Amino acid sequence: MKNEIQPNSHIYFIGIGGISMSGLAEILKDRGCQVSGTDIKESDVTKHLESLGITIHYGHRAENITDDIDLVVYTAAIHPGNPELEAAKEKQIPLMDRARLLGHIMEEYQYSVAVAGTHGKTTTTSMVSEILLEAEKDPTITVGGILPAIHSNVKIGHSPYFVAEACEYFDSFLQFTPLVGVILNVEADHLDYFKTLDNIRRSFHAFAQRIPAGGLLVLNASIAHPEELEENLHCSVETFGLKENACWQARNIVHEPNGKNSFDVYYQGEFYTSVHLDIPGKHNITNALAAVASAHFLDIPAEVCARGLSHFTGVNRRFQRKGEKRGIVVIDDYAHHPTEIMATLSAARNVRHNKLWCVFQPHTYSRTKNLFDEFGRAFGDADEIIVADIYAARETDDGTISAAMLAERIAKEGGNARYVGDFAAIRQHLETHCRTGDLLLTVGAGDVYKIGEEFLK
Repeated sequence: MKNEIQPNSHIYFIGIGGISMSGLAEILKDRGCQVSGTDIKESDVTKHLESLGITIHYGHRAENITDDIDLVVYTAAIHPGNPELEAAKEKQIPLMDRARLLGHIMEEYQYSVAVAGTHGKTTTTSMVSEILLEAEKDPTITVGGILPAIHSNVKIGHSPYFVAEACEYFDSFLQFTPLVGVILNVEADHLDYFKTLDNIRRSFHAFAQRIPAGGLLVLNASIAHPEELEENLHCSVETFGLKENACWQARNIVHEPNGKNSFDVYYQGEFYTSVHLDIPGKHNITNALAAVASAHFLDIPAEVCARGLSHFTGVNRRFQRKGEKRGIVVIDDYAHHPTEIMATLSAARNVRHNKLWCVFQPHTYSRTKNLFDEFGRAFGDADEIIVADIYAARETDDGTISAAMLAERIAKEGGNARYVGDFAAIRQHLETHCRTGDLLLTVGAGDVYKIGEEFLK
């Protein structure tokens, strides 16, 4: 397949407006490839790609697949029977999934870092990127969110350094062979594919086994039975976290009233550096430790790590402050898994406020159903919980789960939860009941952020 990825090759992306696909399209465009693609509708991402000279069709149609295309790239979100996918097969045009393409690109870099985990990938990838930018290493970066330091989800560098997220869904990260692999956590998610937590753990172990001799696995010390993930590896292993047995630890932690964090980093029991984070949450302290461990392996000095992290202000849709109205602060977060929600609400607790409101939009029917009990217990730190209709994403409603059922479950667990569903009705409820000094969180991986934006208007 590498033969099709050459200067002047015509590469076509089905779903080019996706956060990861758009980054890969931009990288190949920079390498001299002719790039085109399709998406359902126009967006800021597609407008940016068009400004680079990339041709984009809106709407999936077989006639978009022309004979001059050398390679078609697609994602797991593209269903079998997609007219463009079927047209490419009929024309016998080579096909490659997104993860495989990213793996091929990663192989070309001497110092590659791939960040994996059920949660925290985007933030930690961004932290590593921020450190390498501070070190003036000119890295190539592909991240699943908009990083303010580069004003984009992708940066094309001209050095041996490469930083990327490593998504486990559909075993995508088993296409990668990074020099440094990070595993932030391993929990039940994407059960529509993995079915069981044991299968997820096996997949993460297989990812760790792909790190070569001379490389490093950066592993969260709090993961259950870490010895299973460390078994039969070719690479070295360094752990991180708040546990006393971790190689990289955070000590003397201070949660400031504005939600920011200060702490000292210790390596193998010795003081390494002091870090100030402009973002809240205990989970972001451990994310920072993983980033420092990765950078240390790449010979980045301690003071550069500290400076890079001090410049990090977060990623779009990761505890992002959207604005303030009548003394009510609005924050948006991408959290869509019970553990992520608990971490987000815990972080919000460290920000000065009167009442904590959480507007939650469940993401996919399968996740809501498979983690129903966990979602029910995830909102203990919120004073008021409003549940919006489920964001279907790639799925269809089979009638077995609903947002109203989830609201009832949260209430049964002691949460002050109500189902409202409709965005306009939610916004009206907030207008009527939110008071000066309250903190309003919009939470979920769909389009729930629009509620906060409309509220601010």
